[in-house]
Amino acid sequence: MTMREISYVRAIYEALREEMRRDKRVFLMGEDVELSVYGATKGLLEEFGRDRVRNTPITEAAVVGASLGASLVGVRPVVDLMQGNFLYVAMDQFANQAAKARYMFGEQITFPVVYMAATGAFESAGAQHSDSPHPMFMNVGGLKVVMPSTPYDAKGLLKAAIRDDNPVMYLTPGSLMAGAKGPVPEGEYVVPLGQADIKRPGKDVTVVAIGAMVRQALSAAEKLAAEGIEVEVVDPRSLNPMDWEAVLQSVRKTGRLVVADEARRTCSAASEIAARVSESCFGTLKGPIRILAVPDVPIPFSPVLESAVVPDARRIADAVRASAVSL
Repeated sequence: MTMREISYVRAIYEALREEMRRDKRVFLMGEDVELSVYGATKGLLEEFGRDRVRNTPITEAAVVGASLGASLVGVRPVVDLMQGNFLYVAMDQFANQAAKARYMFGEQITFPVVYMAATGAFESAGAQHSDSPHPMFMNVGGLKVVMPSTPYDAKGLLKAAIRDDNPVMYLTPGSLMAGAKGPVPEGEYVVPLGQADIKRPGKDVTVVAIGAMVRQALSAAEKLAAEGIEVEVVDPRSLNPMDWEAVLQSVRKTGRLVVADEARRTCSAASEIAARVSESCFGTLKGPIRILAVPDVPIPFSPVLESAVVPDARRIADAVRASAVSL
């Protein structure tokens, strides 16, 4: 397939357009989907009309509830809720309804709905627009959670999420929405949910990086290679279901693990990864697992303070060096 360089946002747009063309049951609803603040839904109204591109009031609980009901009667909603922090407003609909509905109906019916939101710190958006709530949704049981780190994955994972018969949280790092680019094929492809990707092979230290942290980990790995440290960067891509075998296989090879996550450290995805690896790979670990995550504080508005709390390539490199001291 022919590859071209496109933006992360363009990749999302292409996935939405292609899936709406492929399946007339797919429709888009959400906050400002006509205006399209990030640009990922811009132009879809003109092609598909107001029946399939629907602006909603700013009332997240009602929007999430309505989408779940719509999915129950045979259509496949994609819901754009803009910011990850806004998901909190609909927590009952997510945790008590969407996550449990298929189980409580004995899997006699399906609930194909995708919830989109931008997460994480970027451009000093402030405490109420900068959270990374993915660990909360990993915990409720019944929701699939994905977080693409490249335009390629952004398109492929969104197509897979739309075709899935379960509720899927499709979370996109805001820092990548703000201009990240990468190679994406022109032809049809889908990235399966629950399949991790080795973004860079290595033999000395495993770095499991989530979302925006993947780019930071790759930057750190490039610098560390000049120092003779070969880092293997593992991108889970899908947080629930998680490709545990890919993570464990990498750690068994390297014997060392650093986990980088933009969520707060307590009860984070990073904490869960560290616990699972410690449980399954204790005999092969050559040193302590190191976690890089946000402290248990609101994300500051100040650019200097925001940078101080969010992990970056320099801190990932320092953690790898500390992990690899015995090399």
